[in-house]
Amino acid sequence: MKLGFLRVTGASGKSPAVRTIRAALLAGGIAVSAAALSGCDRRPDTGVVVASAIGAPPRVADASRVLLDTPSRLMMDSTAQGLVRFDAAGQIEPGLAERWIVIDGGMSYIFRLREGDWGDGTPVTADQVVTMLERQIGPNSRNPLAPFLTAIDEIVVMTPQVIEVRLSRPRPDLLKLFAQPELALLRLRPSGGSGPFRVLRRGRAPLLRPAFDPNQADPDDQREAKPEEDVRLIGERAARAIARFANRDSDLVSGGSFVDWPLLATTDIAAGNVRVDPAVGLFGLAIVRRDGFLADPANRAAVAEAIDRTALTAAIAPAWDPADRILPDILDSAALPQVPAWTLLTQDERRAAARQRVAAWTGGPIALRIALPAGPGATLLYAQVAASLIAVGITPVRVGMRDAADLKLVDAVAPYDSARWYLATACVVCGEVAQAALDAAREAPTLAERGARIAAADAALNEDVAFIPLARPLRWSLVSPRLRQWQANPRAWHPLNRLRADTN
Repeated sequence: MKLGFLRVTGASGKSPAVRTIRAALLAGGIAVSAAALSGCDRRPDTGVVVASAIGAPPRVADASRVLLDTPSRLMMDSTAQGLVRFDAAGQIEPGLAERWIVIDGGMSYIFRLREGDWGDGTPVTADQVVTMLERQIGPNSRNPLAPFLTAIDEIVVMTPQVIEVRLSRPRPDLLKLFAQPELALLRLRPSGGSGPFRVLRRGRAPLLRPAFDPNQADPDDQREAKPEEDVRLIGERAARAIARFANRDSDLVSGGSFVDWPLLATTDIAAGNVRVDPAVGLFGLAIVRRDGFLADPANRAAVAEAIDRTALTAAIAPAWDPADRILPDILDSAALPQVPAWTLLTQDERRAAARQRVAAWTGGPIALRIALPAGPGATLLYAQVAASLIAVGITPVRVGMRDAADLKLVDAVAPYDSARWYLATACVVCGEVAQAALDAAREAPTLAERGARIAAADAALNEDVAFIPLARPLRWSLVSPRLRQWQANPRAWHPLNRLRADTN
């Protein structure tokens, strides 16, 4: 997928109000060519790395209690790593655990903790780690990953430096969940984490410095950190982050989504600085009320088939791939992804069928409230969805994400590669049959049985029409050439300690 020219015109429509940029979407993991870099906005390769993350000011927070936005996820990942973590390519690397083994047919994960401390010299112990993990996955936890960790039967201390995670059901992707910032290991009182950074200066834009690592084999590596290894993390609105980068006052903008993508057209940022991740996940409308017109799955299907996905995605980002099914691939399902029957029709045929279904409704005028975030990309999204619904006789009403709604946007990157994550995330409100099928897949005792039950759940959700897929998540960053280690990846996650080639 490549993004071509993107042009925004003035509100009057008489003349362009902003410049045009060409934002090339590079294939995941492929380095920028020298020719592309020659047109990049450059900052001197000296001094602190300044990173803007779209969201609120970063903070260290307990994910079992509060939802983390991008700046706080980066802060947690930087100062309070988990057992394992993601590298620049989105692959698993050691975190607080220096090594691990998987035994008993995938039913047991044994982690050996590295020598480390909580930032104040207090040693990390296995007992502490077990307590912290149990808090994150316990029944009272608000951690968004907790529902996907129910296969953990118990976590036990084997020695002062070794813990075992025992499962009731095998989970091959457990490490990818443990690598998420929401499972970073944070000591609450006094607050502290194990690195890889320490907070040198606190505040709304904290300054982070690489932590001393007693596990380094070469004593020469334990030198004083250079200024170029420090990172200043700023949480701010997308418009301010983009302007800061355009003025060459920062090296990175992280956490961009479809909501803010159109803002890039208001700048002359070079194409080589714009990077888009090959993110995997869900982007679509969950049906959150199932009464009135939406009580009948055939009517819900009519809403789904009425939307012109090609026009929708093209209006926001050229060549952004649309989606018409929940699962992007077979993943760990035993069957190919379910596809709605209407996908065999042309867009005109789909719209005609939806219009006929709406015309047959005898319950009065149909109005659907659509919950969307604020931002120019969401406005473009609403305009396209609204046009499609109006064309078949449905009146759309835009509401906020916290307001009562009939349809609500889901825009989420998959934390791990299981079809059940997609189905469970899509099932914001499902019928009893679909929910029972999802529960059965979660409780499957073997991987073979799990695959079969996931396939059944996919079929049940497809029949239930609880979710309207629109596209795959759009995630973008602005990256200075000095950040040579930055890599696009499917997790759309870019650790602050994996930005420059000379940092660890």
